[in-house]
Amino acid sequence: MKKEMNSLNFPLRGKYVAMLAPSFIVDFSYPEIIHILKKLGFDKVVELTFGAKMINRDYHKILSNSKELKIATVCPGVVELIKNKAPQYSKNLIQVDSPMIAMAKICKKVYPKHKIIFFSPCHYKKDESKKSKMIFKVIDYKELKEIIEKKKIKIDSKEKIHFDKFYNDYTKIYPVTGGLSKTAHLKGVVKKKEVESIDGVSNIIKFLEKPNKRIKFLDCNFCIGGCIGGPCINSKEKLRKKKRKVIKYLNQSKKEDIPETRKGLIRKAEGITFKK
Repeated sequence: MKKEMNSLNFPLRGKYVAMLAPSFIVDFSYPEIIHILKKLGFDKVVELTFGAKMINRDYHKILSNSKELKIATVCPGVVELIKNKAPQYSKNLIQVDSPMIAMAKICKKVYPKHKIIFFSPCHYKKDESKKSKMIFKVIDYKELKEIIEKKKIKIDSKEKIHFDKFYNDYTKIYPVTGGLSKTAHLKGVVKKKEVESIDGVSNIIKFLEKPNKRIKFLDCNFCIGGCIGGPCINSKEKLRKKKRKVIKYLNQSKKEDIPETRKGLIRKAEGITFKK
């Protein structure tokens, strides 16, 4: 087990919330992953999609009132890249929480006595979580796979299971390049030709070196393909197959009969500010 994980013993004792990035579907099956996390001792299991929905509302407002280039900040890798390699664009970074931080704030409100552990396709989230001090631990997908194999966890349960709360479907597309701009309801806010979706370090730098003056919103990801191309993804499948899994998961979720108490309702986040 990696050194970082030595402080955790599974199954966990105490109250813990497992927060899953929707990119999990590339490496793990749904809803089996919820059964697995419950067996590992998590009291609650939620997905980041509701946090993404809430920050989308802020993006919508900010872009409605802006005439200059704005750069998405959902990816901590992009934030670090711009601060280090193109600091002149730091002022263009949108000052809104990432879905991880937004969802952590929501969980802290609803589950104040629980510790939060986030499962991620990206090691940048570990650095981001340390700065926020809201998340107890970040475990990447490679580490999660290792834990599951070490504990020999197998699921044969036919029991119907859902995420405990904050279920949201349409933002499950977030881990794919352009997922933010596709779900933030930007029609009438910025024109389609004013939005640029870019992935990969070299492509981002290339754009910033010779920016298209027409672009008002840069929706960018550090990794090629978005989060489904993250460095901590186990799958060696091609990006198109990974994207297909996300789309299938999205379509499946639209058909699920989710109890009202488990849905991601805006009123559940009342009083929380998602701006940095």
